[in-house]
Amino acid sequence: MMLTGFIFLLFLTDGVLPENNCSYQDVLNHLQLTKTNELYSMTRPVKNYKRPTRVSLEVLLYAILDVVEKDQKFIPYVWTVMRWHNEYISWDPNQFCGIDNVSLPAEVLWIPDITIEEMTEKDKAPPSPYLTINDKGDVEVQNDQVLVSTCRMHIYKFPFDIQNCNLSFKSIIHTAKDIRLQPSDNSTEATEWSRDVMRTQYEWLFLNMTVTTNNASDLISQDIIIYTITMKRRSLLYIVNFLVPVLFFLCLDLASFLISDSGGEKLSFKVTVLLAVTVLQLILNEILPASSNRIPLIAVYCIGIFALMLLSLLETILVMHLMEKDSQASEDNKADNGRSKDCNKRGKANFHNSHQEGNEWTQCGCIYDVCETPSELLPVTKEVRFELHFATKCQIANITDDKGKIHSCVNSRKVIEEYHALEKLSDELREMQKTLSLLLSNTKEVAKPGYWTKVAKKVNKVFFIFYLTVVSLFLIILFLKWNTG
Repeated sequence: MMLTGFIFLLFLTDGVLPENNCSYQDVLNHLQLTKTNELYSMTRPVKNYKRPTRVSLEVLLYAILDVVEKDQKFIPYVWTVMRWHNEYISWDPNQFCGIDNVSLPAEVLWIPDITIEEMTEKDKAPPSPYLTINDKGDVEVQNDQVLVSTCRMHIYKFPFDIQNCNLSFKSIIHTAKDIRLQPSDNSTEATEWSRDVMRTQYEWLFLNMTVTTNNASDLISQDIIIYTITMKRRSLLYIVNFLVPVLFFLCLDLASFLISDSGGEKLSFKVTVLLAVTVLQLILNEILPASSNRIPLIAVYCIGIFALMLLSLLETILVMHLMEKDSQASEDNKADNGRSKDCNKRGKANFHNSHQEGNEWTQCGCIYDVCETPSELLPVTKEVRFELHFATKCQIANITDDKGKIHSCVNSRKVIEEYHALEKLSDELREMQKTLSLLLSNTKEVAKPGYWTKVAKKVNKVFFIFYLTVVSLFLIILFLKWNTG
């Protein structure tokens, strides 16, 4: 009668014993699964060693914690799930009140030695202490970890760059003969699930995650599953804090052309702006890595603007030098005019006080002192000619009236000779006067007041047009490369 009731109870519960008579320990006792049983923990859980253990892997990206360009490090927070089959584990859930899975301490069972190639620092958080088994012998281990991995940064288009960082999963010592790796999800599923569980992305925007399987070509190689995380930098902060300020400094340098070149304010202003750009370059140097295959465009941007501003500073120095030269020339002209007036006064005084022949040529000294009126020599020459001509006539008359006076003829010859010598000297002085007048006129034309100022203004105008053209072309080409390069 009792047996009939028991069978009737099994029929009502579809062959499942009542739950109050079942426990997880009953399952473990049935499997003889204990910490001391080396069957489960010592070796790969296969009954034939030639049969490899197939491990499926699933990876979800929970957060992008940090990307350190200077050290080329990628720090994500990932969730990994590993599944494999243990051939020694199986039971009938109907015999244990429908229990189809049990959680166990992780050290009880053998676990595949899967690692990440790019990982440089081990996760400080302890791994998950438990794993799960089901009635078919499938084992599942879930683990979350913060990875510090290497990532080759391509910063050519910084801060408008897109980075691809890999997480390569493989076994440490087992080859394809022992363990075969396979992803449990494809790229689309991995991307969608990661977006659903994403908590934070730091300054990055997660784009997608690509799953690639590199199967071993022979049994002595290893299977590798590569998860490629693609992310784009949020560049707004860099635009506001770096690119725009440098552009503002360039605009200030262009506006400095409106400042007068006569004082030193323009030069000091340009030097200040140049130093400000230098400070921003030092900040950029702390961000970018020391080694790169190509010069980043943002470095070209800073160096180019720095070079243009330096060229503008040199042009300002040249213009100020020309204007200073013009100012010096004006002061020299004033000094020359003063010396010329003094020279004329001295010449006229010497001319009126001269009585002897040597004193009559004192005016010649003023010619070499750059006098403006050397023509005063001409009356002296004419007066000498007249006196000599008159004296000659008198001597000839004396000779005609009184032939006995031979000494008068001799004196007349001397006078004639002196006359010719003075005539020759007068011609030479006339030629010297023309030469000096020509030299003085050329000097006045070149060094007249305002000449170098006009040259400086022309240089400034031409350079401003050239500077504005070069700056415009440089910025257009650079921004086109940022968008397409």
